[in-house]
Amino acid sequence: MTWRRRALSFVSTSALGVTALVGLHTPAASAAPLDLSNFRLEVASNAAYLKSNVARLDAELPNVGVGAIMAEANRTGTVRNGAACNPAAVTDPDSSKSVPVTKSLCFEDGDNGTADWFPQGVTTVADAQADQLWGESNQPVLVSWYFAGDAPKGNSQKGVRVTFMDPKTGRYRHVLLVHPYENSYGNASYTSVRTDQTAGEGTSLHAGGIVWYGNFLYVADTGRGFRVFDMRHIYDLKAAGSKGNVTDKSKVGRINGVFYGYGYRYVMPEVTVWRHSVPDSGTPCTSSAVAPKFSFAGLDRSGIDHLVAGEYCNGAIGRVFTWKIADAVVDGEQRTSGYWNADSAYNLPTTNVQGATRFEGRWYVSQSHGQPVSGQDDLGELHTTAPVTSTTGTLRVEKTQPAAIGVEDLSHWPGGAPDAPTLGTIWSVSEHRNARMVYATTPR
Repeated sequence: MTWRRRALSFVSTSALGVTALVGLHTPAASAAPLDLSNFRLEVASNAAYLKSNVARLDAELPNVGVGAIMAEANRTGTVRNGAACNPAAVTDPDSSKSVPVTKSLCFEDGDNGTADWFPQGVTTVADAQADQLWGESNQPVLVSWYFAGDAPKGNSQKGVRVTFMDPKTGRYRHVLLVHPYENSYGNASYTSVRTDQTAGEGTSLHAGGIVWYGNFLYVADTGRGFRVFDMRHIYDLKAAGSKGNVTDKSKVGRINGVFYGYGYRYVMPEVTVWRHSVPDSGTPCTSSAVAPKFSFAGLDRSGIDHLVAGEYCNGAIGRVFTWKIADAVVDGEQRTSGYWNADSAYNLPTTNVQGATRFEGRWYVSQSHGQPVSGQDDLGELHTTAPVTSTTGTLRVEKTQPAAIGVEDLSHWPGGAPDAPTLGTIWSVSEHRNARMVYATTPR
């Protein structure tokens, strides 16, 4: 979430008390209701249409897996253990503050400095698999980017790309996310992922949060819910031979029998959509709001696995909410109808939250303060809440530590054994130009 005004000051943990628990007090005036029915999702009406077009694309283009993408990583980033590979992401005028970095990954200069794409969401193989492995040895970290280039609406908005990074070597590759459709000739094609998928409309989807779980990648759609992509449907346009073009950066989709992806070799199509089932009434981030916003996403692997999402509210209090992630899937496939019921929702403890995840009843929440301002504290914060066992309420901060400038989405990488996980690390990504870094930190 890019914004340039400083956030409101956060109440210090000393004022709240380090032993504060979730309490039944009056939420901030801007907090919206916590009726769990307001967070219920349903399969979108175009789900069958998407599925049909993906099946037709499968017959046209060669399918590859995550292992192939990692093997063909074409960019070389930087890896640092125990330190920041991009000091600009954690440099603060107050030298007494430091961001505890367990591991960091940095992009090539072109990706670090581009004004066309901004990183937002982060997820890892530890979300995807309890054993933290994809195949025999791959342990990818994934980052979503939205296109922010100076372009009109429609196909010139390049939508969303996802970076597959190797945390051991720093090598990475971008994969373009696409929306499948039937073109005017009755053929299966695809276009960029946008807020409005009608011809000539929509700006790039913000993709503020992502969660990779099993074969599926859940991508936050701010005003709707989740777009869902499938690791079993990734197309290699280079391997398509004369039917694929990987050099033309201006075109996307099927044009005169040739498939384009803005120059990207790999494209991954949307397979379904989960959208909120209540009306878009009221004003977002106020007490009149009913339907939630989907600004970030995370996963809780303690106990029954849950998908987590929440609202970014500039200067106001948002909400976080959860669903049992298994309820979205039947026999290894996304459900084709019905509802997905939320089972908890909470008011956040502070404003300007960019990411959240949960483990053993505690929430881990990132708060940003916009672009760096000379002489001011522009580091973000990572807040740890006190444990909560109720299904609704207001989260209370127990501990706070510095986070990167422009800190965004969060992903939890547990330690310990798959059947006995311990806290481990929290991963995030910083978004600002020339201060971009993917990093892990240990909550204090």
